[in-house]
Amino acid sequence: MSKLLSNISFTSKVVLITGASSGIGRETAIHFSRLGAHLCLTGRNNERLQQTIEACRQQRQNSEQKIISHVGDIGSNDQKAVKELMDKTIAEYNRLDVLVNNAGIIEMGTIETTSLDQYDRVMNLNLRAIYHLTMLAVPYLIQSKGNIVNVSSVNGIRSFPGVLAYNISKAGLDQLTRCTALELASKGVRVNSVNPGVVVTNIHKASGLNDEQYQRFLEHSKTTHAIGRVGDVAEIASAITYLASDSATFITGASLPVDGGRHAMCPR
Repeated sequence: MSKLLSNISFTSKVVLITGASSGIGRETAIHFSRLGAHLCLTGRNNERLQQTIEACRQQRQNSEQKIISHVGDIGSNDQKAVKELMDKTIAEYNRLDVLVNNAGIIEMGTIETTSLDQYDRVMNLNLRAIYHLTMLAVPYLIQSKGNIVNVSSVNGIRSFPGVLAYNISKAGLDQLTRCTALELASKGVRVNSVNPGVVVTNIHKASGLNDEQYQRFLEHSKTTHAIGRVGDVAEIASAITYLASDSATFITGASLPVDGGRHAMCPR
């Protein structure tokens, strides 16, 4: 555990994390478990979600820390999936302290090649589901004086060709972060986002890259990040838990780049 996180605790607090079956969401769940939180974890793949739960159980401080899960596709047009997730969390814990909106997808394509079906899939999960879940969570977060951490991307800060719908969704998420932060500040609720650069997860391969293409992409990414490498999920999870903690009580409306300096780079 990093020195920064050594004084952070979520004992007795309830944390809801979407997209917890893999990647950043999985590692974030493990971090929160290690820091004492009760968890509600959601994802579309039950087998991988159960693997996350087992990893969290191995890291939790004590056996009294509860972990519940909910399998479902919150990115579908069926609004019941999001409501069922919130209802299950409150039914089990009767409170919510932290919402981590992590679930997301990438679709490759430009303005000439991105279909409306692709656009809708990206926007439904990356923005609409977050909007809906945040709406449902706010009354409980006001009660607990809790906070929200949205997992955005450097693509929300900078413009990149070839992933148009994804870029739009993340720019929209950053705006949602800032607007809701202003609307909820007087009610004691903070809202922030982390904006990762390239991180080793399964999201790019899920978007259609094969093994060879993905390895070329990771190698090229060493040149597009000032630090000279891609990120690790633990580095993003550490930033998320920091922003959600009492160590960040004067931070709201922030989009925090955790991207090895990529947001600051310009071609020469």
